[in-house]
Amino acid sequence: MLNGTATLEHVADTLELGARLGEQLRAGDVVVLTGPLGAGKTVLAKGIARAMDVDGPVTSPTFVLARVHPARRAGGPALVHVDVYRLLDQHDADLLAELDSLDLDTELEDAVVVVEWGEGLVERLAQRHLDIRLERVTHSDVRIATWEWVHA
Repeated sequence: MLNGTATLEHVADTLELGARLGEQLRAGDVVVLTGPLGAGKTVLAKGIARAMDVDGPVTSPTFVLARVHPARRAGGPALVHVDVYRLLDQHDADLLAELDSLDLDTELEDAVVVVEWGEGLVERLAQRHLDIRLERVTHSDVRIATWEWVHA
């Protein structure tokens, strides 16, 4: 499942795609989720978390910027779920500095980092990342997901 496209007709389909992708992720991987509001980014992150078997409910970290979900199984990577949406309105903010202040670069060795709204920013923190784009089909609940590994 290196690169691909999927049509997601139901929330369960989005969770399942997240789980399939999450099974392949390893410590040090960075995932960038992009798409408009309501596209299913957090639902996809929930599926990733389910496959990784991490603690805690996965909810949108919009107001706290990042949540760490420790691994339940010994030796498994933690999940760091980041949402930079609230930073997008701050035109004078140094978004890369804000992300860097989270010490994500030190977490990369031991965790999978999933970032919502991180397109154009997180790529600079990792040599490669999994880019997942979610789009809503007009006048429908159907989403189209595309994903690919991108190397800097």
